[in-house]
Amino acid sequence: MLSREQRNPLSDWWWTVDRLQLAAIIALILGGVILSLAASPQVATRIGLDPFHFFNHHVMFLLPSFTVLLGVSFLSPRQIRRTALIVFALSIALIVLTLLVGPEVKGSRRWITLIGVNIQASESAKPAFVVLAAWLFSESTKKPEMPATSMAMALLLTLVSLLVMEPDFGQTMLILMVWGSLFFIAGMRMIWVAGLAGAAATGLFAAYLFVPHVAGRIKRFMNPASGDTFQVDTAMEAFGNGGWFGLGPGEGIAKRSLPDSHTDFVFAVAAEEFGIILCLALLALFAFIVIRALSRAYASEDMFARFAASGLAILFGVQAAINMSVNLQLIPAKGMTLPFISYGGSSMVSLAYGVGMMLALTRQRPRTELESMNASVAHGYT
Repeated sequence: MLSREQRNPLSDWWWTVDRLQLAAIIALILGGVILSLAASPQVATRIGLDPFHFFNHHVMFLLPSFTVLLGVSFLSPRQIRRTALIVFALSIALIVLTLLVGPEVKGSRRWITLIGVNIQASESAKPAFVVLAAWLFSESTKKPEMPATSMAMALLLTLVSLLVMEPDFGQTMLILMVWGSLFFIAGMRMIWVAGLAGAAATGLFAAYLFVPHVAGRIKRFMNPASGDTFQVDTAMEAFGNGGWFGLGPGEGIAKRSLPDSHTDFVFAVAAEEFGIILCLALLALFAFIVIRALSRAYASEDMFARFAASGLAILFGVQAAINMSVNLQLIPAKGMTLPFISYGGSSMVSLAYGVGMMLALTRQRPRTELESMNASVAHGYT
């Protein structure tokens, strides 16, 4: 047992971190292992791979992901700002490299292979971008003369422009929603919020007019008879087949034909094999993590920690909501993973990085430490 009287990094971390939130995150990660075992063998077999290919890769990424999560949760707010700047710069460089030399898959360039590992740089860019935007918004509240809002806008336009060039409109919409939420939380004028919402709506309409891929998904959502809706229809059947308690582990029918049952539609596999009860439990875990983080962020006296933790919680929750909504045919298909549940190495490590920062920023630090951090910021240190 770690005593409160002990003064070392481990004991300080243990008594200040939100242990209930950490337990909920670990529960999600373990749930992802179980659902990966349930959903991935059929996909691997169908494309000629070893039945446990995706499951083994999923488990292989658990160790680095959990190491990143715990390691980042030890960082101070100042260290988080600095590492976020480095991660964001590297991610932008990798996205540019992907656009130049990355392979084109289904009309998009989103992945690049480095040292034998497939990397989707936009995944790591998201949490780093949220932290940097939160830092700029927090600075604008302390130093009105600083053009922090304009800098945050430039940051947003840089990332969004690269995502549109891939193209990846799902990630683009996610980034815009989180940035708009941060803008609102930071107390910016409502006319700006309305203007941003109008700009986002205009952008979506332009994408509908000029990007066939986006137009096709929206048309299929509005009128299923206008195109191929096999995946979403099969996902809906899975919910009906599973009922409240499911068909049982390994007894799912939908995963036998769903191409993306281990990624975008793992929630449907969970519903069919384990029932609506498990889906509600997953929903409760996501909701608990987000609400818990928001409540602790609101209680923080450090504006940067408040904004950054809130933004990271919103990023985590909105991504989960988008994936579940697609599975339930509530919105057009987006190609968004379910955090810690869907298969994907880049996604899992990046989510661990974001959640680790969220845990670090919501730690209940002593008032003396907060005053020391604020004093450092006041003297110009980042």
